Amino acid sequence: MNVLLLRLAGPMQSWGVQSRFTERDTGREPSKSGVVGLLCAALGRPREAPLEDLAALRMGVRADREGIIQRDFQTAGQGGILKAHGNVDRKNPVVSNRYYLADAAFLVGLEGEGLELLQEMHGALHNPRWPLYLGRKAFVPGRPVWLPDGLRQGQSLRRTLETYPLLARPREAAAQLRLVIEDPTGTYLRPDQPLSFARREFAPRRVAVDFIDRPPEPGAEA
Repeated sequence: MNVLLLRLAGPMQSWGVQSRFTERDTGREPSKSGVVGLLCAALGRPREAPLEDLAALRMGVRADREGIIQRDFQTAGQGGILKAHGNVDRKNPVVSNRYYLADAAFLVGLEGEGLELLQEMHGALHNPRWPLYLGRKAFVPGRPVWLPDGLRQGQSLRRTLETYPLLARPREAAAQLRLVIEDPTGTYLRPDQPLSFARREFAPRRVAVDFIDRPPEPGAEA
């Protein structure tokens, strides 16, 4: 197998999987639909493009620094917040609670047999076609998503996530890190397997949650 690694770190991230306009949730780690969407942006694939090749990749996430869930309280008026003439429309305001992860850092791995697709994605992350963001367009990466040594040939997903050096030191001096890895026999369901972004169709997938020993410190960021 071959693995492509991504660094998802920034001041704010949001990975909602069951949001509505008035309540925008976030998961505790990146969603597969969000990661595939990020890769589509890097590759320059429009919403109508097929997703089968990207969605077929097996995903794992290592939480190097768990995010703190925060809430952003917003209101929007009828017809939009700001009118063309410069006045704010305050009729029938809609209250919206939008949750996000603050100061989080994740190592994401995508595993597949074919090396060509992973090589293409690795190059696209280095020179993305469209801007990349961490779940919402306002949440830009604090550090590059692309990792120079992020393409790992002949390695398994779990072993790669267990051994790759820390991206950021955990907020607490924990001896272990949380690992969420795609597993057909996993205990937990995530409703974030992308089928079509144009039609906003998603399917459930199973994941296993485990805790692994902290990898080597060299390369960690404060």
